[in-house]
Amino acid sequence: MIINRKEMAKAKVEKLLSGYSAFAETKEVAELIKKQAIELNIDFVEDVTEIGSWFIPAKPQQQ
Repeated sequence: MIINRKEMAKAKVEKLLSGYSAFAETKEVAELIKKQAIELNIDFVEDVTEIGSWFIPAKPQQQ
Protein backbone atom coordinates (compact mmCIF):
# COMPACT_ATOMS: atom_id res chain seq x y z
CA MET A 1 0.00 0.00 0.00
CA ILE A 2 1.38 3.37 -1.02
CA ILE A 3 0.79 6.24 1.39
CA ASN A 4 0.63 9.70 -0.12
CA ARG A 5 2.25 11.99 2.45
CA LYS A 6 0.78 15.13 0.89
CA GLU A 7 -2.75 13.73 1.18
CA MET A 8 -2.03 12.66 4.76
CA ALA A 9 -0.84 16.18 5.63
CA LYS A 10 -3.87 17.73 3.91
CA ALA A 11 -6.22 15.58 6.01
CA LYS A 12 -4.43 16.63 9.18
CA VAL A 13 -4.66 20.31 8.21
CA GLU A 14 -8.40 19.81 7.73
CA LYS A 15 -8.53 18.56 11.33
CA LEU A 16 -6.78 21.76 12.45
CA LEU A 17 -9.32 23.83 10.53
CA SER A 18 -12.09 21.96 12.35
CA GLY A 19 -10.54 22.81 15.72
CA TYR A 20 -8.99 19.40 16.42
CA SER A 21 -5.38 18.51 17.15
CA ALA A 22 -3.36 16.50 14.64
CA PHE A 23 -0.33 14.24 15.05
CA ALA A 24 2.49 13.76 12.54
CA GLU A 25 4.64 10.66 12.92
CA THR A 26 7.41 11.82 10.59
CA LYS A 27 9.36 15.04 10.09
CA GLU A 28 8.35 15.07 6.42
CA VAL A 29 4.63 15.07 7.21
CA ALA A 30 5.17 17.64 9.98
CA GLU A 31 6.89 19.98 7.52
CA LEU A 32 4.06 19.57 5.01
CA ILE A 33 1.47 20.33 7.72
CA LYS A 34 3.37 23.45 8.78
CA LYS A 35 3.68 24.66 5.19
CA GLN A 36 -0.01 24.15 4.42
CA ALA A 37 -1.16 25.65 7.73
CA ILE A 38 0.95 28.77 7.18
CA GLU A 39 -0.40 29.13 3.62
CA LEU A 40 -3.96 28.93 5.00
CA ASN A 41 -3.12 31.36 7.82
CA ILE A 42 -4.01 28.84 10.55
CA ASP A 43 -2.70 29.66 14.01
CA PHE A 44 -1.31 26.56 15.70
CA VAL A 45 1.07 25.43 18.39
CA GLU A 46 3.54 22.68 17.55
CA ASP A 47 4.65 20.31 20.30
CA VAL A 48 7.61 18.25 19.11
CA THR A 49 8.21 14.98 20.97
CA GLU A 50 10.56 12.05 20.49
CA ILE A 51 7.89 10.11 18.59
CA GLY A 52 6.42 12.89 16.43
CA SER A 53 4.81 16.31 16.43
CA TRP A 54 1.44 17.45 17.75
CA PHE A 55 -0.26 20.36 16.02
CA ILE A 56 -2.74 22.07 18.31
CA PRO A 57 -5.03 24.82 17.03
CA ALA A 58 -4.31 28.10 18.83
CA LYS A 59 -7.30 29.49 20.63
CA PRO A 60 -8.12 33.13 19.98
CA GLN A 61 -7.48 35.29 23.01
CA GLN A 62 -10.58 36.59 24.74
CA GLN A 63 -10.90 40.34 25.04
